[in-house]
Amino acid sequence: MGKVSTILARKGNNAVSVQKDTKVYEALKIMSDKNIGSLVVLDAGKYAGIFTERDYSRKVILEGRHSDEVTVGEIMSTDLPTIKPDDTVELCMQLMSNKNIRYLPVFDGDQLSGIISISDVVTETILQQKETISQLQNYIQG
Repeated sequence: MGKVSTILARKGNNAVSVQKDTKVYEALKIMSDKNIGSLVVLDAGKYAGIFTERDYSRKVILEGRHSDEVTVGEIMSTDLPTIKPDDTVELCMQLMSNKNIRYLPVFDGDQLSGIISISDVVTETILQQKETISQLQNYIQG
């Protein structure tokens, strides 16, 4: 099974971030412009949490709040498990499935290295399966 570091090497480790006092509307515009589903939230330059589309739908829309009045710091996800670059893709799948989450922050020590999404995990799994199939075909064909 592949490692988280492989995913970060392929996709890059520069996650898009905003400060925790950023209004939700502004954060949504950034996400739309970059075609992404989450943002890293920073507090004085340090990781504070992740703001996701799910946070918006459940904590703004369904509660009748207004995205131009609420900050990402008020509604961000802060209780996500963290992973390390040398953790396996399999561990990511287990965490995401068991906790019903779509994003995992990756830390190397106390430094944020990037964000892994469920899409990243699926892509890596598919690439690994293709490689295994190719190796088996080469082995069979001699």
